Amino acid sequence: MRVMTDFVALFIFSSLNLIVVLFQMGLAIGMPWGALSMGGKFPGRQPLSMRIVAIVNILLLCFLNLIVGVHSGEIYPEFQGFASKAIWFVVVFFILGTILNTITPSKKERIWAPVCAVQLASSLYLAL
Repeated sequence: MRVMTDFVALFIFSSLNLIVVLFQMGLAIGMPWGALSMGGKFPGRQPLSMRIVAIVNILLLCFLNLIVGVHSGEIYPEFQGFASKAIWFVVVFFILGTILNTITPSKKERIWAPVCAVQLASSLYLAL
């Protein structure tokens, strides 16, 4: 039964990750969602430098999703050794993300705290 719950944890993690990646894509192309990101420092459309940061975030999130997918055993089993160590980077990343999205000065940005918390829980479940 553990295999099925691993798949569910991966599905939850990846589904939420897709939402965040799509949000970051929106920021990167200039959607006026700046109040929901970077502490709300750039409400509306973000400047070019922050849009580049959004692209970097997309790449990072995709890499984290790859690590979780490999660690869960669903893809690229030949990289299992790497993923079994790298999964802890994912866990730490989402611990920090949960904290930062909880304490952000932007009340609107706090919507990401529960998303990070669920990603933390699902990646920690898989790590353990």
